[in-house]
Amino acid sequence: MTDDAATTLYRTRTATVTTDRGEGQPVVFAHGTLMDREMFRPQLEALAPDYRAVAYDLRARTDQYAPAYDLSDLVADCDALLDGIGEESAVIGGMSMGGFVALRFALEYPERVDGLILLDSMATPHTPEERETYGQLVAPLEGSTDPNPRSLAEGVTGYLFGETTREENPELVEEWVDRWATYPGAAVYNELHSWLERPDVTDRLAEIDVPVLVVHGEEDPSIAPSRAEPMLEELPDARMERIPEAGHTSNLERPEPVNEAIRSFLDERF
Repeated sequence: MTDDAATTLYRTRTATVTTDRGEGQPVVFAHGTLMDREMFRPQLEALAPDYRAVAYDLRARTDQYAPAYDLSDLVADCDALLDGIGEESAVIGGMSMGGFVALRFALEYPERVDGLILLDSMATPHTPEERETYGQLVAPLEGSTDPNPRSLAEGVTGYLFGETTREENPELVEEWVDRWATYPGAAVYNELHSWLERPDVTDRLAEIDVPVLVVHGEEDPSIAPSRAEPMLEELPDARMERIPEAGHTSNLERPEPVNEAIRSFLDERF
């Protein structure tokens, strides 16, 4: 899809791909792989009405899931999303894959970024071994319009949730397994491959001169906190909040401390 086509899509479909709450400084959230905008409900409820909090579905959760795409396309979609909600700029928040998008959006469209919130994400690429593992995991889903096998949906819980959540909040885990089992296979295949071969952007982080909040679950099984910490050395204005007893979806698993960190960051800087 061209940039113009992406812009048209998100301008005309904003109401169906976004949840929009409150007024004030806009804060836009982009979800991670297998997730959708519902994962940010706790943040939207905590930020409104003092901020305009918006969460949107990336391509994998829309009818645009089938064609192959990459992070550049998702960056163009984010640009179009801001046009669609009528905002010149915003604080851009992204979880995991959404963070990969947020970093690249800040580099591509610096004038549209007031700040960044990076949730369980990183600037470096995955290792060759990880790319091989993830690629093999979704290989059977290529081109499939059938729902994901439930066995696969259950199998990936260990990548998305921390040990404490899996043991103490199985209802949350099961709720998302139920959602994942409804996705078309191709949606997950293309979603993962949109970022699997991404290049490292660490050497460009110094270009991002807006305030950045890095939030990371201490039990993240997919991206250890130590893989996010190097960003603090390269970003000109960044701080990190580690969330105990939370995994890769820290904002969903432990919303209270994450909301507190985000509110503190926004209240102080905006």
